[in-house]
Amino acid sequence: MKRNKGKKALLLSLILMMTIALMSACVNNNDGQVNNSVGSEPPAKSNEVKELSLFIDASWYPVKEWTGAVAEKITEKTGIKLKVTVATDDKQLPLMIASGDLPDLVFTNANIERMSDSKLSYPWNELIKKYAPDFKIDPIRIAIHTMDDGNFYTVRNSFATQEEMAQNKYSVGSDGSPGIAVREDILQKLGNPSIDTIDDFMKVLGMVKEKYPDMIPLIMDKDWIEQYFLTQFGVEGLLDGWYERDGKVDYAIRKPEMLDFFKFMNRLYREGDILAENFAYTNDQIDDQYATSGKAFAHMHTVSIADSDNIKVKKAGGSYTFQMLPSSISKDAKSVSSGLGFAGTFITKKNKDPEASIKFLQYLASDEGKKLTMFGVEGEHWTWNDEGHPNLKYDPSDADFVNRNGIKWWYLYNDGVTEGMLSYVPGAQKTKALMERKAFTVYKPELGLIQLQPDSDEKTIKTKIDEMIKNEKVKIYLAKSEEEAVANYESMVKNAKKIGLDRLVDWANQTYQKKKNLFKK
Repeated sequence: MKRNKGKKALLLSLILMMTIALMSACVNNNDGQVNNSVGSEPPAKSNEVKELSLFIDASWYPVKEWTGAVAEKITEKTGIKLKVTVATDDKQLPLMIASGDLPDLVFTNANIERMSDSKLSYPWNELIKKYAPDFKIDPIRIAIHTMDDGNFYTVRNSFATQEEMAQNKYSVGSDGSPGIAVREDILQKLGNPSIDTIDDFMKVLGMVKEKYPDMIPLIMDKDWIEQYFLTQFGVEGLLDGWYERDGKVDYAIRKPEMLDFFKFMNRLYREGDILAENFAYTNDQIDDQYATSGKAFAHMHTVSIADSDNIKVKKAGGSYTFQMLPSSISKDAKSVSSGLGFAGTFITKKNKDPEASIKFLQYLASDEGKKLTMFGVEGEHWTWNDEGHPNLKYDPSDADFVNRNGIKWWYLYNDGVTEGMLSYVPGAQKTKALMERKAFTVYKPELGLIQLQPDSDEKTIKTKIDEMIKNEKVKIYLAKSEEEAVANYESMVKNAKKIGLDRLVDWANQTYQKKKNLFKK
């Protein structure tokens, strides 16, 4: 009997120990370290929220805290919240890199090549293989982000191929497209003259000067001075970009149509249509203030500028409205999208939880995550239309509402197709302008693959050339005559050659020939 009692006591003791061990394992398992799969319930059930630090390398970023409906829903779905720091200037991240003082996550556009370094960041491919093997990224996005070491360290948002855009008719593009808005009431008083060509626009500006001498004919956002008119002259890209002809690339300032663009901009200045001081603005709100206070006739910024100006004017008690010019007022209008996307998120080597971080990004990359980030909370902010686009319950041009709710701005992973649908609002001027632009846009992302390594000789040459162009272009714009403008343009191109433009172009062509095959089927 005593022996049986001893056996029973021992058995009960073992059962108790096993139960305690199992309970302990369950507690540890719910810590989010093991079963923190994307979109799964454990983080929400345990009510444990992990905080990761995020540095946003964009001083202009409108959302500076992890607040609002979208952020709250992302935390609910992933168990992750972010402690956000927005850059004070463009030198902050390079200094952080140099000192080794990096946060868990970095979101950047300007320093993608620099952050794509195994000394600074975890390769996504390694983290996916180890922690998120079901995180699938399409081969083109992997190919264009893979560095010379065979790893990819991020995937930019806002990227889409021409095929993806063509297959989604309601994806009309992003706000990052140029546009000009003009005062409707003044147009009516001028007799509603048509503006179908560049000459038409110049004539209207002349009429404004005559009838409203105290009004600025055209005010320009400091970051959107060139883009609209470059498009009209068929220049294709930006001053510091590449263009392709017959399989070879060259720098944009040498494109034949570039001189016509510069002569036109100089004419705008000489005829009094734009202000000299507009080229020296350091604040991107000055042009908004001119437009929404009634001091400017035309406002050049992005395709959303009429919608956003109208909201601001109405809130201020104004009675006038703006309307967008057509996206094309020239038979030569051309848009080439060479971008590989906008910005990417890096998981730094200082990251305290790489597993949670890659799974967080996996959720944002899911269909649910992309729609939540870009459109807002389903049911509250939008419902899905069976035709294939969201029915928004708000105006996406209402910056105050969008920013307050955190809509769009947590696109640490997204794509150009989803972002392009945010702009599809039937009847909105922005939507019409983007649909017009989509019709004459050609996609050449292979041009975007001409990427310079941070500390290379080519990077040094390009940096010097771009800095020179930044200074010299203003001399062209503000020349006292067309002859002087032409001479200043020719001097700029000669200076670029002295710095090493031909060497840079030779390198670019070698790179282009190697990389363009990534897009062959």
